[in-house]
Amino acid sequence: MNISKIYRKRIIPEDCILLKDDIIVAQDEETVITKWNTLNPKPAFSHGCSCFLLREGIKVSKVYRSDGSLLRWYCDIVEYAFVPEEESMTYTDLLADVIIDPQGMVKVVDLDELAEAMEHGLITKEQSILCLRNLNRLLSLIYRDKFDRLQARLDSLGL
Repeated sequence: MNISKIYRKRIIPEDCILLKDDIIVAQDEETVITKWNTLNPKPAFSHGCSCFLLREGIKVSKVYRSDGSLLRWYCDIVEYAFVPEEESMTYTDLLADVIIDPQGMVKVVDLDELAEAMEHGLITKEQSILCLRNLNRLLSLIYRDKFDRLQARLDSLGL
């Protein structure tokens, strides 16, 4: 399948936008790799690149400061939907995220948002289960010192 358009769907706050300025660098059956500038400029970071791991339900992003130095790795737990005839992919952010700083410190964030979405019926039971399973799989890789396998996809392209 060829992807030419990527949409980001959020649950909190609810929205769905076309990432029209993201550049698709590479894609295959397992991954879509993009580079991008921030949608809303922030002093702490300006640009980055992402690897959408289609089978794992994870989006791994390498986030850079404006001077080009690495700020952090940011991992979103996501769900993918494809519309082949439109060459589009929509990823739904399932709220739980993992941040890894350049020194290797790991922080799991936004579990309170996941709980709120579950409590108010904004996320389905199936999405919640998928989120928790994919989060566990990601954390298992990180804790077994195998996150470099996910980093390698972006690093091999010089991103």
